[in-house]
Amino acid sequence: MSDESDYSQDDGAPFGGATPSRRHLLMLGAAASTVVTIRPALAQTAGSVMNCQIPVPDPRKAGNYIAADGQLVSPGTPGAFAPPRRAFTGEEVKTALRGGTLPGTDPVSSRAYTNYIRRLQSGMSGFTCYASLQMPRG
Repeated sequence: MSDESDYSQDDGAPFGGATPSRRHLLMLGAAASTVVTIRPALAQTAGSVMNCQIPVPDPRKAGNYIAADGQLVSPGTPGAFAPPRRAFTGEEVKTALRGGTLPGTDPVSSRAYTNYIRRLQSGMSGFTCYASLQMPRG
């Protein structure tokens, strides 16, 4: 292994005659390429989160209605809402969680559906999408 420092002496260089060594420049190049590589991956992840889907309710529980508090109940339960016709995208859910209304719903049923989504747990369809929405983005 060499005892070469990260800087070599050069009387014509700025900063007191020290210029970066080849080793130092290679390390800087590697760090820069890492940043360039990570950013597109994060952008792709953010895009996929917005396009992921959350079915209401979980397909294994199809046929149940959603109560105002987000619990699944039997069809015909007073005050409960029929399941929506399609799954919601991550972007639609994110908007609803910030106070918006899910598409194709009124404010009351939208609140019931978002309450259901907030109750999702690991192993339930849509949980990974919902959890991704909770992650801070840089």
